Order: sequence, then structure tokens, then C-alpha cells
Amino acid sequence: MGSKGDNVAVCNMKLERLLSMKGGKGQDSYANNSQAQAMHARSMLHLLEETLDNVHLNSSANPSPFTAVDLGCSSGANTIHIIDFIVKHISKRFDTAGIDPPEFTAFFSDLPNNDFNTLFQLLPPLVSNSCMEECLAADGNRSYFVAGVPGSFYRRLFPARTIDIFHSAFSLHWLSQVPESVTDRRSAAYNRGKVFIHGAGEKIATAYKRQFQADLAGFLRARAAEVKRGGAMFLVCLGRTSVDPTDQGGAGLLFGTHFQDAWDDLVSESLVAAEKRDGFNIPVYAPSLQDFKEVVEADGSFTIEKLVVYKGGSPLVVSEPDDASEVGRAFASSCRSVAGVLVEAHIGEELSNELFSRVERRATSHAKDVLVNLQFFHIVASLSFT
Repeated sequence: MGSKGDNVAVCNMKLERLLSMKGGKGQDSYANNSQAQAMHARSMLHLLEETLDNVHLNSSANPSPFTAVDLGCSSGANTIHIIDFIVKHISKRFDTAGIDPPEFTAFFSDLPNNDFNTLFQLLPPLVSNSCMEECLAADGNRSYFVAGVPGSFYRRLFPARTIDIFHSAFSLHWLSQVPESVTDRRSAAYNRGKVFIHGAGEKIATAYKRQFQADLAGFLRARAAEVKRGGAMFLVCLGRTSVDPTDQGGAGLLFGTHFQDAWDDLVSESLVAAEKRDGFNIPVYAPSLQDFKEVVEADGSFTIEKLVVYKGGSPLVVSEPDDASEVGRAFASSCRSVAGVLVEAHIGEELSNELFSRVERRATSHAKDVLVNLQFFHIVASLSFT
């Protein structure tokens, strides 16, 4: 094992080219650790319906396809279920309005390193049928054309005025980059001794907030150019109820406690240099409602139809809550499924295994606390474009 983990570094790698949820279908993959996200998404379907009911329906004789996009789709089945829901709901609206439905197109978009192969293997077959009603009624089939679109959603991804509905869940809290000042040892915002914003100083919190708001502003500018008149967006990201940005709520417990302590273990055991640890920061910011609202209002392109903080619950799914070992494994797998790619790129596979084994042990010894306190809140935004 490398003595200080300096055999692998990502200092000059663009986060956009590196970041992804853990691919494949293994124990620590996102596909097998996103059941909680699926439950949270299902609990918000009534809010998504409200957004879809506000989308303009094209009643012309030769309409262009109705186009839906899931931004930050990742590699599990959740994104497919959402697109299915959107297509079926919009189809019912066309039927109720007595309008022949158009063809449907869905774009699955995420960063280039996303495991699109696993996602596409999960897609049901396309019905080779010109009758939309039969397509929609066919179990285990899909009634829409699909394509993958790799790239950062903080920039343009689609031609102008081509998208009817944008959906993005559990993605916008990921920053385009770690704020440069946070890893600059000469900076007053240097996040010494920590790998996340949770519990850090005010200057560090300010750097993270500015990065989040700059990223969100870029996201809104790009979508304002791409969405059709009468289109809409339904956005969900991690949020917080505290006015203090260094209190990151559930994200703070996930990345700022046992994960942080595991890094400190590696440093104290001389497996990783302190400077190496300090050069790693999780690029996540859970905004407050006000953080989010300020950016949308300053941009001015979209009308806020709904903007709320929604309690999502725990990201852990365990069959035996009293089994501390199962809770510890679930915590470590959840953490690794979203941050493992970054950790491995920073310190290598062997040290990454050491790190997450310590995360599991620490979470196991605090299992009751983990189950009670690891609760996520989400910012839910329904935005319209006229």
C-alpha cells in the first residue's frame, strides 16, 4: 500500500470529466443504492404532476415531438420511471383535450463518465406501433424515442426552443467544481483538516455558496435558451432548513461525520498525508430556500410556480434496522456510491477501500444515531417559461 496515497492525484483533472455516480450493478453501485431516491421521487409525483399540467400542449396538425429531458439521469432505473410517468401523464392530457398526441422523445443527460451502458440496458424495448394508445397500454414497453446526451448541465446541451419539460432530481447540489479558494493553502477560505463544508468556517461557507449560485445561474441561462415557450422545469436538489450554510443537514451527516473521521484515521495512521486529505473536498452544497430563490429571481427568465422545502427522509434502505452491521454497510455503500469515484481518483483504489471500510465500522458503531439523524431535505422548484 502506498504510504501516503500520493501515487494517484486529480489536481488538474476537470471535475466534469471525472465525476459520476458509481456505475455497474455491484453492491456499491448507484443502481443498487438509489432505492431511497426512488421512494423520495415517488413521494413528490403529485408535485411533478402540477408542473406537467402547466406545460403547453401543441394542437397543430403536424406537431413536433413532445420532448422531455432528465438532467443528471445517472445509471439506475429511477430516471426511466420518471420519463415513463411524464410521457403517460402528458399523453392523458392530450387525450382529455381531444388532441391527437405527437411522438415523444426523451433525452437522458449526465456527465461524460456516467455509466450510460447500464442505463440503456435497463430500457424496455420500443413498441413498433403507430398507435399511441396501444403503446401506452403495453406493459414492459416504452412509447418514446430515447438518446443519451453527455455533458455538464451548467452549459448548453440542446438546440434553442426544442424542449417541453426539463426534469432534474438529486443533482443540482453537485457543484461544477470545488471552489478554488477552498483548496488553496494561501487562501483565507482554505478548508484545512476537512473534506466537506459541514462545520467549516464562514469564509469556506461563503465560497461554496457563491459557487452554487454561480452554477445555478449558468444552469438557468442554458435552459432558458433551450426550453419552448410554454415549457417548464421540475427541479429537486438537496436542501437545508438551517440559515447557517455550514449546517448541511443530512449531507453533513453523510460527508461530515463518519466519512470525515475515516479520512482522519488514514492521516493519523500515516496512510495519507494531511495535505492530501486537505486537497480533497466534496463538491456538494445543500442550499437554503433563499439561496435558491435569489438566483431564480435575479435571472428573471422563469416564473416560480412552486418553491418549497420538502422532507425526503433517510437515504438508507435497510431490512433490519436493529442490525447495526447492516446499517453500517448501507451507510458506507450509500456514501461510496456517490463519492467513491472521486475518492478513488484522489488516493487510489487500495486506499479508497481502506477509507470506506473505516466509514462502515464507524457507522456500525453509531447505527442508532445514523438511522435517527440521517434525514434529507430537498428544495423542490416548479418553474414555467412563457
